[in-house]
Amino acid sequence: MNAPHAHDKHPRLVVIGNGMAGMRTVEELLKLAPGMYRITVFGAEPHGNYNRILLSPVLAGEKTVDDIMLNTREWYDANGIVLHAGDPVVRIDRKKRVVYAASGLAVPYDRLLIATGSKPFIVPVPGHQLPGVIGFRDLSDVDTMLSAARAGGKAVVIGGGLLGLEAANGLLRQGMEVAVVHVTGSLMNQQLDPPAAELLRASLELRGLRILLNRQTVAIEGEDRVRAVRFDDGETVDADLVVMAAGVRPNVELAKDAGLHCERAIVVDDTLQTYDPRVYAVGECVQHRRATFGLVAPIWDQARVAAAHLAGAGHRRYVQQATATKLKVTGVDLYSAGDIVGGDGSEDLVLRDRRGGIYKRLVVAGNRLTGAVLYGDVADGPWYFDLIQKRTDISSIRDQLLFGRAHHDDVAAQAA
Repeated sequence: MNAPHAHDKHPRLVVIGNGMAGMRTVEELLKLAPGMYRITVFGAEPHGNYNRILLSPVLAGEKTVDDIMLNTREWYDANGIVLHAGDPVVRIDRKKRVVYAASGLAVPYDRLLIATGSKPFIVPVPGHQLPGVIGFRDLSDVDTMLSAARAGGKAVVIGGGLLGLEAANGLLRQGMEVAVVHVTGSLMNQQLDPPAAELLRASLELRGLRILLNRQTVAIEGEDRVRAVRFDDGETVDADLVVMAAGVRPNVELAKDAGLHCERAIVVDDTLQTYDPRVYAVGECVQHRRATFGLVAPIWDQARVAAAHLAGAGHRRYVQQATATKLKVTGVDLYSAGDIVGGDGSEDLVLRDRRGGIYKRLVVAGNRLTGAVLYGDVADGPWYFDLIQKRTDISSIRDQLLFGRAHHDDVAAQAA
């Protein structure tokens, strides 16, 4: 058993997962109820907690590993938290309320927080296990990419979504020849409409990326390591490195093995509690009202709610909100928020400036702004996002919406 704290009467909180979701919950808990729990944290990676969102700038050479560390080992010590880094939990015994780590360590709990995140979806084609085929999920993946880039050569990134484009940009910045392979006809099709996606494609091609759309990968070729990627039409592209960025899957095996109720992910209620009242879960491993999560804003909201309930201040409920996406590629300004598809009764307000490389599309339903896609000029993104989240009645400013907040404020000042 975990020897430190042996005679301490405080309840024991064990956190499985030393990533952003789990540690943000712990930070919120320490604000609300410092000293309430004896906290033990298990992490699969051999270091403190870092900002996974900033892996792309580390890959691109714009930030260092030290720049993206959120909680150093000293922080854990200062807060009385026992950290077992590089020692993942492999089993949960809910009857005895004990977790077992890979090292054989067994630690009892009174409350358990599961924050196991997600893992990259590795497209299960022949050759996907060859050396040189990786996901883009953690610092060791970045190290693998940087060492591949030092050797030069060609990289293929499978997946033209947010993460894939950030990986491709980073590898390009490190001197590799890079092709992006995407299964549909437009990049970032979850966040962008076709006109914005087309502007993005043209911009990335000007930088030197090769963009291959409507391509279905059927095999990864090579003997001792990866050499090429083959598509369903027979075309092949040479590759010394293949990065899989075709989405993620919630990491739920541990929870499933423990008998917790899981569907696509660990099912939680509005308090982030699982079907076991002693066990909470947050982040990319959870499913709330049929939805799963991959962006940081909803996960921060989950952390606040879970911490409040762990602290015994259980008045908060988690409510899903609209989310916003920004692409972290230097020199490419792109912002997407809310429902960009629209539906029956919705209208599009569109501004196009081809010469200036600016595109804005606002989706309006009733007298509410419900979605926004901005390319080239994203300064008003947060303003539009605020209008979407607050469900503001925009009928009086509808004619000015496309021209942004500054124009709206000028008109309002003149009217006053």
